[in-house]
Order: sequence, then C-alpha cells, then structure tokens
Amino acid sequence: MVRRHLGIDLITALRPRQWTKNLLVFVAPAAAGILSQRLSFLHALGAFWIMCAAASGTYLLNDAMDAEADRRHPVKVHRPIASGAVSEPLAIALSVVLIVVSVAGAAILSGWMLVAVVASYITITVAYTIYLKREPVVELAAVASGFVLRAIAGGVVTHIPLSSWFLVVISFGALFIVTGKRAAESISLGDDGPAHRPVLGSYTKTFLQSTLVLTAGVTTTGYCLWAFERAGSLGLSGHHAIWTELTVAPVILGILHVLRLADSGHVGEPEEMVFHDRLLQILGLVWVVLFALGIYA
Repeated sequence: MVRRHLGIDLITALRPRQWTKNLLVFVAPAAAGILSQRLSFLHALGAFWIMCAAASGTYLLNDAMDAEADRRHPVKVHRPIASGAVSEPLAIALSVVLIVVSVAGAAILSGWMLVAVVASYITITVAYTIYLKREPVVELAAVASGFVLRAIAGGVVTHIPLSSWFLVVISFGALFIVTGKRAAESISLGDDGPAHRPVLGSYTKTFLQSTLVLTAGVTTTGYCLWAFERAGSLGLSGHHAIWTELTVAPVILGILHVLRLADSGHVGEPEEMVFHDRLLQILGLVWVVLFALGIYA
C-alpha cells in the first residue's frame, strides 16, 4: 500500500499535466505538412517524450530546492515534495536520472543538434530555479524560452528549417502567455504578490499591460504574415489556401480572450487553460481543423 501511494506521489511530482506544453514539438512538422509521414511522426513523438523527461527532471529539482518556501505557500504546500510525501534526496536523484535520460535520448534520436536544444532547455530552467526567477524581465524571457525550445526541438528532430515568422510567432506568443500569467498574479494576489513571487514587486500594472499589448501585437502580426505567406506557397502547389488564411480568426480571438482574462486576473498555468477553458478549447479545435484542411486537404 505504501509503495502504491509513493508511486502516485512520484507521478504527481513529475507534473504530467504540464506535458501538454511539449505538444509544441509537433507544430513545425505539422506546419511543413510532413507530420503524416510515419518516420517524421515517430521522430516528433520521440522528441515529445524526451522533452517530457527533461521537463519533469527540472520540475523535481525546482520543487526540491523550493520545498522550504513551498511549505509556507497555501497551495504549493500540498505538492508531494513540500508535503514530505516524496523526500528531497529521492526527488533530486530521480531528477538527475531523468535529465541524463533526456540528453542521452536526444543524442540517440537526432544527434548533437537535439542535444544542444535539450541541454539549453535544462540549463536555462535550472538557472531560472537558482537565480533568474528573481530578475525582472529576464525571468519572463527565461520562462518563454522553454516554449520556444520545444518548438525548435520539433523542427530539429524532423529536419525542418524554421522560418523567421514561425520563430517570431512562437517567441512573442510565449512571452505573451508568460506576461499574461504575471499580470493575472499581480491582480489576484494584490499586495501579497511579492511574498509569493518576489519578482512581482518589480512590475507595475502599467508595465505588464504595455508588455501584453506589445507581445500580442507582434504575435498577431507575425502570425498573419506567416499564414498569408504560407497560404501563397500552398496555393501554388494546388492546396486550398483559404483554409490557412482563415486560421487567423481563431488565433486573434484566442489572443483577445487571454487579454481579457489577464486584465481580470484569471490567467493561470497554460496547461490549466488547455484543460479547463472551454472557449480556448473550441477556438483551438477550430484552428486545428482549418490548419489541417489548409495543409493536408
């Protein structure tokens, strides 16, 4: 019985709900129209699990290092490591194993380029845990880089060159989501914000709102330019370009929805929004259908 509970606590400590972020590895091959190819799909799937191992390894390390602070947090105190259900030495040992497995898996699957991406993700995440999370603006970029590196991993493992507009959309879209979360935390936590996340004391409401507008504008512009450029190339190859152009609509509506949530203090973790926000789920489904019709029809 004890072993069963420990196993459940260990799985919870790996934060499997956050593995949804790793679906970004499928975006580049999907956009290139090669995800339907068996080998490309299997390589992307392998990269997905490699990023899951790397992410969970860093989550364990982060929770082990922050265990004492988490015990003073009303919600984080229930995390397996903070609550004592999983010991800190066990978490650190498992973290090292997962990180080594992720790097070794990257080397086996795709060689040094994927190793470089995975190692960069691990390095930045560990640096964030140790120091960067206390540095305003830099911490936003550090968290956003995790999303970007996941998308790059998908391009590397399937040998897809990533366009400039693709990188612009992924980079500023990630920064938009991270800033939205900080803005929501600032509103919902109020004066208690710095006690739970010290960097919030360095952000003003005006700064966060300005950053949200800036990143939303660049993301929207970048996506429109990517979509219309992509639609042009698809039209030349006989595909129905209109479907790709129409994907702009759910993207813009999704951005406006997140802006509204951030302004009211209701933006949570990205994975929580994926699982619980009905409107985002509907918009995401519409985007997937239109995207698939444009690329594969």
